[in-house]
Amino acid sequence: MQEVNDLALLIDSQVPIIVLETYDEPRALQLLTRVAVQRQLGYYCWSITEGLNRLGFGEDPSPTQEPESPAEALRLIRRHGQAALYALCDFHPYLPNQPEHVRLLKEIAIAYPQKRHTVVLISHELEIPPELKRYSARLKLALPTDAQLLSIVRDEVAAWSKEHPQKPIQSDAAVVRKLVRNLRGLTEHDARRLARSAIRDDGVIDAGDLPALNRAKFELLDMGGVLSFELDTARFSEVGGLDNLKRWVSAREQALLGNGRDKPKGVLLLGVQGGGKSLAAKAIAGLWGLPLLRLDMGALYNKYIGETEKNLRKALEQAELMAPCVMWLDEIEKGIAVSDQDEGISRRLLGTLLTWMAERAGAVFMVATANDVSALPAELLRKGRFDEIFFVDLPDRDARREIFAIHLRSRNFDPTRFDLEKLATQAERFSGAEIEQGIVAALYGCSARREPLSSEAIGHEIQNTFPLAVTMAEKVDALRDWARERAVPAD
Repeated sequence: MQEVNDLALLIDSQVPIIVLETYDEPRALQLLTRVAVQRQLGYYCWSITEGLNRLGFGEDPSPTQEPESPAEALRLIRRHGQAALYALCDFHPYLPNQPEHVRLLKEIAIAYPQKRHTVVLISHELEIPPELKRYSARLKLALPTDAQLLSIVRDEVAAWSKEHPQKPIQSDAAVVRKLVRNLRGLTEHDARRLARSAIRDDGVIDAGDLPALNRAKFELLDMGGVLSFELDTARFSEVGGLDNLKRWVSAREQALLGNGRDKPKGVLLLGVQGGGKSLAAKAIAGLWGLPLLRLDMGALYNKYIGETEKNLRKALEQAELMAPCVMWLDEIEKGIAVSDQDEGISRRLLGTLLTWMAERAGAVFMVATANDVSALPAELLRKGRFDEIFFVDLPDRDARREIFAIHLRSRNFDPTRFDLEKLATQAERFSGAEIEQGIVAALYGCSARREPLSSEAIGHEIQNTFPLAVTMAEKVDALRDWARERAVPAD
């Protein structure tokens, strides 16, 4: 096992303090046990509830039966004369603003040439104090591979089948592959728990299990804050038009999810407000069966110097933990539009984002949407940042007819009962969002009049509405003119 070799190498390199960040404490302790047996080292473990206890070879260092405090445990380790491995579990609360603990650890590290004590700090998250950094090294436990995750799923399927011999598991090979793919980034314990939950819910592994699994994974990885999880990822069948974008995305699914080197990076969607850019971002995730993470650009900002960029870096790191996934930056211009009034924060944010876009290795497909192209910096628009820049224009007549049908169907109305051709003509220069609101307004009116919804009622609302393309005609026309020779039509 590579992890055993890596830990043994750190010990052989005489590193006195090893930081092991993991949520899988039992696995970390098993790893230390294997290394202690290999190296014939004394092996001890401390926790605030159990104190310092011998787990392997060596004499018992504790003279009492009561659990030792952190300082008492460190003094026992410092006095102990035998070369040994010491695992300190959940020690992270006892380092910040605790100069006594920091000093004791430093003295143990300084005495390493004489006593050869190796202290392993095991915690879900631990920031090593500056005084100890030169004496320490970090070790990261490898997460299960796809083959190991598939084995976990098969184990849980076998367990279910043994308990329910009259009800065999119903599954689809393609869905199982997606299930395994979405378990990436989890520990073995967490992956097994989520796989078990998906199977035992109804004895079926199908596409309906994926959204709940992705949300549970998001919560396990503790990604609250500027990232939010979008549970309702629309299918492409719910998007009227955008045929060119649909074909482009479909052609790149295998490249993103396969093992190839050149993975698609993402797309920038420009367009008129309400034209379907946000729905397209959701639809991409829905088509690929991937979790969709929304990055709130406004929530990044913090009044303290450096905290805004730190928030962005953390969000990008979290997105890579969720990979493969789609990350949606809605109205990106509001977060990185360069301004002289923000003390350079926007430019530093832009630099952080561009660096990540160039260097990221995980399968994180970025979908950025923007309404105001003039606010976007040239560095973001140059070739190579995004795989493609698409312009989401106002829907044409055929797309408007399809949009009417989609929104009527979603409200349990039969589209064939309505004059979609006439409605599509009346709704010229309307965006998809404005068409939907026309239907909603007609429903309110018909309900108040105790009348069934009709084409005439919808048409009346459409004719009494001034769309954005009319009220903001100059800006909309300028955007369309810019995109005509600089972006690929999404339709």
